[in-house]
Amino acid sequence: MDHPGEDGAHRIGPYALLGRQGTVGGSEVFTARTDEGLLVTVTVVGPELAADPGFRDRFRAAVEAARTLSSAFLVPVVDADADAPVPWLATQFTAGLPLRQAVDRHGPLSEPALRLLAEGLAGALAAVHAAGTAHGGVSPDSVLLTMDGPRITAVGCAGVTGGLAPSPTDDIFALGSTVLFAASGDEPDTSALPASLRDVIGGCRYSEPPERPTAEQLVDYLRHQDLPALRGSWLPPAVTADMAATTAAVGSVSAGGGGPGPFPPPPVIAAGTGVSRRKLIITLAGGAAVLGGTAVALPFSGDSSPPADGRAGEPGSTARPVPPSGGRSTSAPSTSPSSTDGPEPVVLAGPDAVKTWSEAGKKAPTCLEASDKVVMVVTDTATSFLDAETGKTVFDPLNTTNAFRMGSYKYPTAYADGVFYLLCDTPSQSGVLAAFDTASGKAKWATNLSAYDPGGATIVSMYPSNYVAVAGDTVYVCGQVRKLDGKFSAKSPTTGYIRAFNTATGKMLWQVKGTDINNVLVPPSGPHLLATSAVPGKKPGRVQMIDAGRKGARGWKVSVPHTSSYFTMGWPLTCYAAGLFLFAGGNGNTLFAVDAATGREKWHQRFDAKNGDQVKIGTPFSSQDGATVYVPVGSDLAALAAADGALRWVAVLDGASESGLSNVFNASLRLGGKNAQCSADTVFATDSAKTLWAIDAATGRARWRYGDPGQPDVGFMWTVGGDHVFIASHLTMTAIAAHGR
Repeated sequence: MDHPGEDGAHRIGPYALLGRQGTVGGSEVFTARTDEGLLVTVTVVGPELAADPGFRDRFRAAVEAARTLSSAFLVPVVDADADAPVPWLATQFTAGLPLRQAVDRHGPLSEPALRLLAEGLAGALAAVHAAGTAHGGVSPDSVLLTMDGPRITAVGCAGVTGGLAPSPTDDIFALGSTVLFAASGDEPDTSALPASLRDVIGGCRYSEPPERPTAEQLVDYLRHQDLPALRGSWLPPAVTADMAATTAAVGSVSAGGGGPGPFPPPPVIAAGTGVSRRKLIITLAGGAAVLGGTAVALPFSGDSSPPADGRAGEPGSTARPVPPSGGRSTSAPSTSPSSTDGPEPVVLAGPDAVKTWSEAGKKAPTCLEASDKVVMVVTDTATSFLDAETGKTVFDPLNTTNAFRMGSYKYPTAYADGVFYLLCDTPSQSGVLAAFDTASGKAKWATNLSAYDPGGATIVSMYPSNYVAVAGDTVYVCGQVRKLDGKFSAKSPTTGYIRAFNTATGKMLWQVKGTDINNVLVPPSGPHLLATSAVPGKKPGRVQMIDAGRKGARGWKVSVPHTSSYFTMGWPLTCYAAGLFLFAGGNGNTLFAVDAATGREKWHQRFDAKNGDQVKIGTPFSSQDGATVYVPVGSDLAALAAADGALRWVAVLDGASESGLSNVFNASLRLGGKNAQCSADTVFATDSAKTLWAIDAATGRARWRYGDPGQPDVGFMWTVGGDHVFIASHLTMTAIAAHGR
């Protein structure tokens, strides 16, 4: 790698370029550093591509779409400027080695590594395509090999000149060509592919685009091959050693050390044309979200109409909410205090957490679930059970597996009434819903989900599962319906499904599907579920009650704006508390609380910026007793009374995120998932600085904070059980008491 001189003269936008990594589709890729010393990867668009008349619009749209993506196999977008004289994109720095470099230096990958490569690329593209866009630049140069698997980089920088935008089928062909390169090198020899991949990779490279599989079909096919699991590292020692040396060299330069070789002159950028702080991207979903130069106050008001200017929100700013004032539209009398007697915001600051125990395992967990007595730890080779008090193994491990990390789009575990539920695979079956007794670790029952797929011997659709949830005596599996006709249209709404099973026997009770079912919220009790529609584009969607007591019959419905993230399939973006469903409405800045049974509005609160900019609330969540609703808004976390929306306290993050931007709550990024959870008296929430906070539910003050400098690039995994939080970081499991003692 070439390195710049020590004069710091080589910059693009707000970044100092440290060294060139290579090229991707005619664009140059650099390692760069912020003024605060944080590393990023900057892709500088090549002049031919930048000169194409339609490129900048495609680039801008691709960057906006990339902000909505969440996949373990995609490198997150940090920053971009489509309007600069030389467009550029900044992504999170990820330690790894480009696939082309790895194969050129060390030869083709092994069969297990090729399978993992294909599955990872398919998973990444499935997330890209579900967002209604295409990558357009998958190649051995844009694929990065890391210790945790492959990553696709430079989303949005690829494109085809001449006005032809890339399509999902183009991406699939590129995936097939990339895997073929990894198997054979520069000479595309299909005989080098192992038998387990020859047909499917060949299908990716069919000359007729409609005949190629979709990314979701690839994921399903590769996961259901029932081949032996990979043991140990997925990469050969020579590649990991090369990766370590490259990473060490980057660390030396970022710390101020010199480097050999001439540094090529960077693109010429006129003074004053770099991106301003207002354009720094800080959210991954929802509407535009930028950093503002002024402090934001978020008074609540009763008018749910959007601001006249319709400007974009500023969730990255340090918000200063004031309590609710009168004038809210509500079906119950307002008991909110006036703006003169509300609580002062509490800036979060607390001591480092004291660990109850910490234990190392042999495999990195892919998902976790916990009760007050037992922690269920799932890896890609086994499921284990640990004592919640000591961290020691309490039952024999089971041979169920789950290869994909839980996250915003998938959460395959649940717990209720002494039973763990897990979406998993076994050596003899794939796609299983299993129930485990927490007192013995034994399986109560296991249900093969494919047995309930319609069509009999002629399978016309796949039913991949996204998450599992429990209410009373029913366990629900929610996911998508994928047709196996080889067709894909980004303009078509996704079809979701709900399947209900008896918690005692595992027998399916009923199932429903439709484009009006996307994200599904399952309350801990009661017969009413909440589903969001999957209407794409700028058409209005809706939230809708699903009546479980009537086997999934549709109930009341309420329209929601097209700017909401309800159209992204994944974990529910809604909340339940004390008989109420809560969800974002208005222009994405208003929290509505409606009766779960009737849909009648009980109250609503709008969050406004003092300077007139529109804000976007994140994913609300509730206390265990349902009395309090917590609303993340950028750097703020507001606690509201579930009964009437009265403000109880506001906790505020301070400082910068890992990328050097303003620190925000992960739950405010509208990713869904369990970025915030509660115990009986403590609120747990993570932020964009990769810190876990324990917050006193009564006061909003921090009890403690936890950070792990050695955590994986995707961050640590965690869950709450009883009065402890359990954290998985690489191979290490850690337990911390809610009160830090």
